[in-house]
Amino acid sequence: MSAASETRRERDYLGEVEVPAGAYYGVQTVRAVGNFPISGLRVHPYLVKAVGCVKKAAALTNARRGRLRDEIARAIVTASEDVISLALLDQFVVDAFQSGAGVSFHMNANEVIANRAIEILGGRRGDYSIVHPNDHVNLGQSTNDVMPTSMRIGALMLLRDSEPKFRSAIEALRTKAREFANIPKAGRTHMMDGVPLMLGQEFGGYASALERTVKALYDASAHLRELGIGATAVGTGVNTFSGYREEVVKRLEEITGLELKPAGDLFEATQSMAPFAILSGALKAVALETIRIANDLRLLASGPATGLGEIRLPSLQPGSSIMPGKVNPVIPEMMAMVGFQVVGNDAVVALAVQAGQLELNVMMPVIAHNVFQAISILGNALGVFAERCAKGIVADADRCRQYAERTPALATILDTVLGYQKASEIVRKAYASGRPLKEVAIELGYLTPEQAERYLRPEALMRPED
Repeated sequence: MSAASETRRERDYLGEVEVPAGAYYGVQTVRAVGNFPISGLRVHPYLVKAVGCVKKAAALTNARRGRLRDEIARAIVTASEDVISLALLDQFVVDAFQSGAGVSFHMNANEVIANRAIEILGGRRGDYSIVHPNDHVNLGQSTNDVMPTSMRIGALMLLRDSEPKFRSAIEALRTKAREFANIPKAGRTHMMDGVPLMLGQEFGGYASALERTVKALYDASAHLRELGIGATAVGTGVNTFSGYREEVVKRLEEITGLELKPAGDLFEATQSMAPFAILSGALKAVALETIRIANDLRLLASGPATGLGEIRLPSLQPGSSIMPGKVNPVIPEMMAMVGFQVVGNDAVVALAVQAGQLELNVMMPVIAHNVFQAISILGNALGVFAERCAKGIVADADRCRQYAERTPALATILDTVLGYQKASEIVRKAYASGRPLKEVAIELGYLTPEQAERYLRPEALMRPED
């Protein structure tokens, strides 16, 4: 190949293929690119980072046991670190929807690391006599243990890096709960008037609901900490050596900073994708609460003239191409759409998890794509919500109190004073005449003015009496 060549020729057991001269990937990646022009989507960057971690750990382990020459191992480690840093991300060119089990992505990684290692050793890309994708980079490994391990590590790293975004949304809601602690408002059940509560109590409920599901999400991630690396093709560990998997896992802990351990049953770790079903279900629960909270915020902010208008959301952009001055609740709208996508992702994961046969679930690429996307977009959505919406929410305290004082549900406190029948009579007459409950109760002779003032105020229903 001359310096001016635009391609180089590489061979596998199916024949020769032209590879772009400057590419770090090789023949098998080129075949996969041609075979899978499906979505234009690439695998998630965190899966790329994770496979780099696995390759580095394996090279260090194989070198210590004398299975790799030191100079080759050092070059593979350096190349793997380039993958981990995402310096070579543009070389991972296989579509997210690809060959079963992720063989194409895995070979993309092996080829990129091999060619970068060749370059480090002073060779030319494609000269696999120096460093070979299979014989050196993939030594003691199989797609069938590298992919599940990389998926677990990548998801754990992504969850770790996304946690501040989840926490920021919870804390922003908690802050508003404190800020709105003394603002009474009408409650609503069945979308109808209900007994009053404090606006801060409503927001505190949102914070607690989100916090509970986020905690469940991180609890669910514990299932990913058991790694099947060392299982190789079907769980028997063929082409590895005694102690290999324990040492690789230990090195992965050092590389990633994650708490990890070898899987108790390598056959189960190879066959089953159940930990991702558990994680995806937890992501769906967070998404469902996110949708619910977003929808409530849209209702509470509706108007401004003809809706509830109890809160005002930050004005971020014009809301209409035809209606002047209109501003829409764009962040809650986005949150709902992200939530819908995550719920859909979970449906895909569920179908893929049950689609494994015998010793392997070959649907790993679509599981990885949907789980990683769900973590990313949900974390991003809640982070944006905290910064661009929740922190800027303002209460209309006057309107909240007006609703609280007008709600017929104020009469609920009279159940224990007058009984349900008399309280209902007051409500019906007040509603029919459009008059205040206090006035009707006094007119009917059921309450004195002092009693009406004591009982028929929002604060009387906020907490049980001593």
